[in-house]
Amino acid sequence: MTDLSFPSQSSLLQNLWKRHRVWLASAVILLIVAAVSPRQALDSTLFTVSALWRTAPFLILSIAIAAWAGATGADSLIARAFTGSPLMMIGLAALAGGLSPFCSCGVIPLIAALLSMGVPLSAVMAFWLASPVMDPSMFFLTSGVLGVEFALAKTASAIGLGVAGGLTILALSKSSALSEPLRAGIGNGGCGGATVKAPTAVVWRFWDVAERRAKFANEAMKTTMFLAQWLVLAFLLESLMLALVPAETVTSLLGGTGVGPIALATVVGVPAYLNGYAALPLVGGLIEQGMAPGAGLAFLIAGGVTSLPAAVAVWALVKPKVFAVYIALSLSGAFACGLLFQAWSVL
Repeated sequence: MTDLSFPSQSSLLQNLWKRHRVWLASAVILLIVAAVSPRQALDSTLFTVSALWRTAPFLILSIAIAAWAGATGADSLIARAFTGSPLMMIGLAALAGGLSPFCSCGVIPLIAALLSMGVPLSAVMAFWLASPVMDPSMFFLTSGVLGVEFALAKTASAIGLGVAGGLTILALSKSSALSEPLRAGIGNGGCGGATVKAPTAVVWRFWDVAERRAKFANEAMKTTMFLAQWLVLAFLLESLMLALVPAETVTSLLGGTGVGPIALATVVGVPAYLNGYAALPLVGGLIEQGMAPGAGLAFLIAGGVTSLPAAVAVWALVKPKVFAVYIALSLSGAFACGLLFQAWSVL
């Protein structure tokens, strides 16, 4: 007999929430604001639309770059960063990390594959620290939201953090505590069997191949939907923050040129960081309210590398001592980058 049963209402709601939770979160926030203050709801909506229009050129460019990298196969070139002498590997891995389109969670399967293949931890750590901080798409969006100088500082911080972390691990490599970094049972490309792409020929003229044209369109659509949902939520939260959080409060906690605001932003960045793209408008709003630029950079770096979802994934992947070194390098590096950028800003 044919089963004509339908999914329960709860399962449909769970599926809807799983697939569209960011859009739904934005809608719920706007409905709550409208119930309390219809005028503020209208202002927040206009603010969000205006901000999206203002960043549209950078958004379109970032989407095109991400889709191009997938369609041409240029992202497969990353494997070349893990060959050569240790110092060469660290430098190339940090550079590749700054150019690769991986977030703090998305990079975890690749890290598992690299470590299980025997790639030195020093090179892997260089890539690991640099990758979530910056990529080509992020560079253009950062330029549009926070300015080119901030984007360049974030790029330099990503590569510098990767190199510093890799050199630190290389100096500690004689310690047995960092040998065999993966937890027991994780190997052969763990985390879902991820493997590293072997370098393959890049098809620069991807539009001549129907399959690659389709991949470009698919990547563009997927990236557009991903960025749109997070940017709408971020701009909505920014509008509310500008309306509700007194500027003097931000200035007193995160303003000025001292060490305190940067240290506070580094620590707060770990639990408060939502998403690399969503964090940009929030930091932009905080800077308008009086947040020190160095504190803003420290927040973005610390949150990007050690956000709570990423930290949980890393904890499940590597041994506790390697995890501790990863956290220490991330936070100290974010703090140092914030200090350097603040010093540059006041010159």
